[in-house]
Amino acid sequence: MTAPMKTIEGTGDIAGAMRDIGRRARSAARVLALAPTASKDRALEAMARAIRARKAEILSANAKDITEAKSGGASKAAIDRLTLDDTRIAAMADGIDIVRSLKDPVGTVTESWKRPNGMTIERVRVPLGVIGIIYESRPNVTADAGALTLKAGNAAILRGGSDGLRSARAIHAALTEGLRAAKLPEDAVQLVPTRDRTAVGLMLAGLDGNIDVIVPRGGKGLVSRVQTEARVPVFAHLEGVCHVYIDKAASLDMSKSIVLNAKMRRTGVCGAAETLLVDKAAATTQLKPLIEMLLDAGCEVRGDATVQAADKRVNSASEDDWSTEYLDAIIAAKVVDGIDAAIEHIERYGSHHTDAIVTEDKQAAEKFLNEVDSAIVLHNASTQFADGGEFGFGAEIGIATGKLHARGPVGVDQLTTFKYRVRGTGQTRP
Repeated sequence: MTAPMKTIEGTGDIAGAMRDIGRRARSAARVLALAPTASKDRALEAMARAIRARKAEILSANAKDITEAKSGGASKAAIDRLTLDDTRIAAMADGIDIVRSLKDPVGTVTESWKRPNGMTIERVRVPLGVIGIIYESRPNVTADAGALTLKAGNAAILRGGSDGLRSARAIHAALTEGLRAAKLPEDAVQLVPTRDRTAVGLMLAGLDGNIDVIVPRGGKGLVSRVQTEARVPVFAHLEGVCHVYIDKAASLDMSKSIVLNAKMRRTGVCGAAETLLVDKAAATTQLKPLIEMLLDAGCEVRGDATVQAADKRVNSASEDDWSTEYLDAIIAAKVVDGIDAAIEHIERYGSHHTDAIVTEDKQAAEKFLNEVDSAIVLHNASTQFADGGEFGFGAEIGIATGKLHARGPVGVDQLTTFKYRVRGTGQTRP
């Protein structure tokens, strides 16, 4: 077990401290890989209980972070991502409980077969090892990441954003309490105790081979840096340029409900809709009501000529708007000539994150679901369902838009890999 976490600010040996964190994480990962499900679940139960019990100190730490962020000129969207309240703390604890209730993927045999020579071969899920998670704002990621990595038998090294370090420390203390209660290594979930960005570079270099995977969760600048500099595999998405396409066979009531939720429920999340596409055949009945609804809800609309004609409050969209992740109450809107034009627009300007179609035409829906090359595609549902919790994963570390290993919400199953176990009776190869 480790001593209480101390900061390494001003020590002059951040590299040495980070290498030590990496070594201790690797040691903990070896223990976790063999830990029984019951032990991991006891830790998760205790973690959730500790978060609820420590609510006051978590909120107190968060209030200090918010005050500092506001004084530093943080945007409204950034403050929203940083803010914790009773509901969000309860959701953190509930998410851990859901993760605990999930089937343990470690040791699951996904396929087995017998060879003509009598050998049996099976493919079995095993932990990835040590996972480094680098995130901005969103202190709830501390709990989500800690819980998911633990359930999948991995050790985690968490590097939270500078703006939410106090909040992350308070949440991490609850996670440590849970590990201690279950007699699992406290090094299984470590929080990098410094705001110095040198620590990020050291993690990207792999901490002497002790980090197996990096998961960045934050803005385009962070993710771009991670993808450029990382010497270890990365699960990430660069940005969430998400679309909602209103087909000619869409119900107006459903269109209004989905578009408003997709854009305005929480504008600062990666699953928020950034572009509205309306079929030309539906524009006469759907365009004006949708645009008026968004404007009246306080959303700026930047549109093409047809959209501008629908309401004088609409601003002109530039070419850059079609590929912009606003993370704010702003949406780009365009009228397109049918579903093929919508799919073409999404392919050209989208980020392969999350895209939705609203239609009562099942054939159109299937075409959209099959042809849009995104990690998540939805029919008659809001893009804000791009979330591991909503997928039944309990929580997520992030949304991966790459095509290797993990895609979509990165949950428990995605935090495992596999190995082959081969059993013989003395066979040799001729």
